[in-house]
Amino acid sequence: MVDQRGEGRLGANDTYDGRAGAALVQLLDLPRVELFDSVGSTLDAAHALATSGAPAGTLVLAEHQTAGRGRGGRSWTSAPGAGIWLTILERPRDAAALEVLSLRVGLKVARALDRWTATPVRLKWPNDLYVGAAKLAGILVEARWREQQLEWAAIGLGVNLRPPAGLAGAALRPNTSRVQVLAEIIPAIRAAAAAVGPLTERELAEFAARDLAVGRRCREPVSGTVVGIDAHGSLLVSTAEGTVPCRSGSLVLEEE
Repeated sequence: MVDQRGEGRLGANDTYDGRAGAALVQLLDLPRVELFDSVGSTLDAAHALATSGAPAGTLVLAEHQTAGRGRGGRSWTSAPGAGIWLTILERPRDAAALEVLSLRVGLKVARALDRWTATPVRLKWPNDLYVGAAKLAGILVEARWREQQLEWAAIGLGVNLRPPAGLAGAALRPNTSRVQVLAEIIPAIRAAAAAVGPLTERELAEFAARDLAVGRRCREPVSGTVVGIDAHGSLLVSTAEGTVPCRSGSLVLEEE
């Protein structure tokens, strides 16, 4: 059926890879799963549900996004069946941990996805997952506040099942089950959302082991050599003036 915004919300008898929403609720141990055939963005759908009081753990899944959203206002079309396009709604208890939430999600999802990739998943600050030199997945976290109190965080994730047309993207192994992937990455995302405080030494070490950019020259967010990240999620870049912590922007390597 189609809702008032023209989005194709699936009915109770419709399925996602053969699993109805109720079955996914049980399999993934979630309070609510909303399935869409087509949606502008799963992030927008999740925000609308949160406004209506949807609980933490509400998952939005779509076969197709017509206006998927990334950092810096970038948008794209997510082709039907070409990947896993989702947003999960959380209500974190430590608002300060939001500054590293995207990185935490990346760490835990990378570990979960390793079983479906030819080589270990690598991380590119602040929100991308790579296999080799090609992008496999992207994360976007959007928070909503009321009178300086965090109300919810919508954690968006897109993972390629096949490389995007015309782009040098990576993908999971052929014939990978999306439901099996969900069974691994949903607990990983929820664990990241439940964590408190800055990144731990163990998390920093794991990021360093997967860091795509460390030791490489970059043009943005500043010109220099990537050193790594700090516990508060800043990108550390060595420049002629010293090591600069970068809190915002995108990382653009010189060869890109």
